[in-house]
Formats: sequence, C-alpha cells, structure tokens
Amino acid sequence: MARQALATLRELPLSQSEDKIIRDAAIQRFEYTLEAVWKAAQLYLRQQEGLDLNSPKGVVRGCFQVGLLTAEQARWALQMVDDRNLTAHTYNESVANAIFSRLAQHASLMNYWLEAMARGASMGNN
Repeated sequence: MARQALATLRELPLSQSEDKIIRDAAIQRFEYTLEAVWKAAQLYLRQQEGLDLNSPKGVVRGCFQVGLLTAEQARWALQMVDDRNLTAHTYNESVANAIFSRLAQHASLMNYWLEAMARGASMGNN
C-alpha cells in the first residue's frame, strides 16, 4: 500500500510549478503517502524488531535506532512529519509553497525508507 501511495505522488511533477492545483494535489498525495510509509515502518518495527511505537516521530526515531535511517535521514524524516502536520495550513500560500518545494526530497527519502525495510525484512527471514 505504501509503495502504491508513493507511486501516486511521483505521478505528479514535483518541481516548482505555478499550477496551484498540481501543488495542492501533490501535497494531499504527500499526506496519505507519509501516513502509509510511517505505518509500514511501525509494522516493520513491531514485527522485525519487537518495538511497539505509536507516533510518527517515535517510529522515525525507532528506524534510526535500528539502522534503517541514518541520522541525517532521520532528521529529514522528522521534517517530513512536521510538514505533514503543517498541511492543514496549506491555505497559506507561503506554507504550501514551502512544503511543495520539499516534496521531491520527501518522495526520495520515503522510497529509500521503504527499500530499507524490504532489505531488512528479507535479511530477517533468512
């Protein structure tokens, strides 16, 4: 499900766009993609690592703790969570534009995160 959500986000042009409809659609797709990714990570941590974490930021920290994310990636993932929390304020042009400007990097990190979980799960099953 998380990979499918990420694919929908990547369907849109994530570079600077003057089109507010594309920007707003990308932000909405980012919202549900991050939701799916952090919940996939939550499940991974519970099943593979025995960690029961219940918040997005706790899950990010747990993924850093077990080596799925580097310190820099974890910091960026925490920024993603903050951006997700700000999406309720996308009626504010400057907030919407700021979040949109980071979506390509967010998408790349979420892709890496999903791949790291897949690698970790396959190693755990050997």
